[in-house]
Amino acid sequence: MKIAIAGVVVGLILFIISPWLALGVIAAAIALPTAAYLMLDPSQRRRLRAVRRRKELGR
Repeated sequence: MKIAIAGVVVGLILFIISPWLALGVIAAAIALPTAAYLMLDPSQRRRLRAVRRRKELGR
């Protein structure tokens, strides 16, 4: 999630220089973590959700 947010921020900064390059960076920042999550097995997704759930409880 942090990488996706950083990619979007970099894309917004690049928007001043080159709008097409910026759109590519923003699309990649959103698509790569999504693709990585979708490549996980259902058991791995469950384990990842459980880890995230435990982190929320400890706030």
